[in-house]
Amino acid sequence: MKVLVVAPHHDDEVLGVGGTMAKYAAEGAEVYVAIVTEGNAAECAEAQDAHRLLGVKDTIFFSFPAAELDMVPHREVNIKLFNLVGKIQPDLLFIPFIGDIHLDHQRIFLSSLVAARPNNPKAPKAIYAYETLSETNWYAPHVTANFVPNVFIDISEHLETKLQAMQMYASQIKTFPDERSEETLRALATLRGSTVNRFAAEAFYLIRQII
Repeated sequence: MKVLVVAPHHDDEVLGVGGTMAKYAAEGAEVYVAIVTEGNAAECAEAQDAHRLLGVKDTIFFSFPAAELDMVPHREVNIKLFNLVGKIQPDLLFIPFIGDIHLDHQRIFLSSLVAARPNNPKAPKAIYAYETLSETNWYAPHVTANFVPNVFIDISEHLETKLQAMQMYASQIKTFPDERSEETLRALATLRGSTVNRFAAEAFYLIRQII
């Protein structure tokens, strides 16, 4: 089993898929993370530390400009992700949600789907969109795409690991009541878990599944 998580920026992958990455890694899957936009040396080091804790096999850093993906030819991002998907050949692909308020997230959603077109024999068997606190819920629900999850992954045994990984992003973690705080991350995991009678979960929207 190979899992690829595509993150527009440093920390998006832990916010949205941290517990799931830890769960799959603990079960023996190869977990990969691609961070699309460029960060400074400190942010890259934070990512490496967080991913090591989660059990990520490899982290791929691209160098596209953050908050400026709309200025980059769409084809350039498509090619990078297409080549990466072809190299890793993930069974599962996790991508940001098209309805996130950050334009970088929207662009990465589209490029990821281009890279994972089902006519490609190396395309993933399932694609999930994840939610990112302060991005997925800050747009305009019902006017724009609304995140209504239909897949819940039980992370009850891995929530603490996710929270520890987020603490390693010292430049990104905030104090409550900021949404990017440990308290809010725990609250969201509890809410998503309770929705399906679990102690903690991460929620996703299934884009496509090939069985």
